[in-house]
Amino acid sequence: MTNGNGAPLENAAPPQLNVLAQYVKDLSFENPNSPNSLAPQEKQPAINIQINVTAKALAENDYEVALAIEGKAEAEGALLFGFELVYAGVFRVLNVDQENLHPLIMIECPRLLFPFAREIVASSVRNGGFPPMMLDPVDFVGLYRQNMARQGEQIRPS
Repeated sequence: MTNGNGAPLENAAPPQLNVLAQYVKDLSFENPNSPNSLAPQEKQPAINIQINVTAKALAENDYEVALAIEGKAEAEGALLFGFELVYAGVFRVLNVDQENLHPLIMIECPRLLFPFAREIVASSVRNGGFPPMMLDPVDFVGLYRQNMARQGEQIRPS
């Protein structure tokens, strides 16, 4: 960090992002057509995944960030399985300026949570009798931009 003249700031504390806790907030797995749904399928099932990120302030520097992942697999119009996971973390953010705080919370925090949520989804699907579902990496920057654009459209008068 520098002052306006390009000289380094002597007493500027470095930005900090700490994970205080992470946990499953909600988990549901459905296998409504078993055992028929466990039979070998002639073709690959259609898989639909939706991901959402929410955040709320808990204290001056502490935030709960929740990564919601919902998915289902269907074959020939029948639901093979469905799941919902809300995986959350409590993060402490220090020494981050206001303009960078929202992107940090909505991009970096879910990026830190995602590998753990991915493992929970894979294990849940495997424990339901199916091959483990390995979610593809998520572009949280792109997701953030989409959400900000969508919010901008909702704010604008028609």
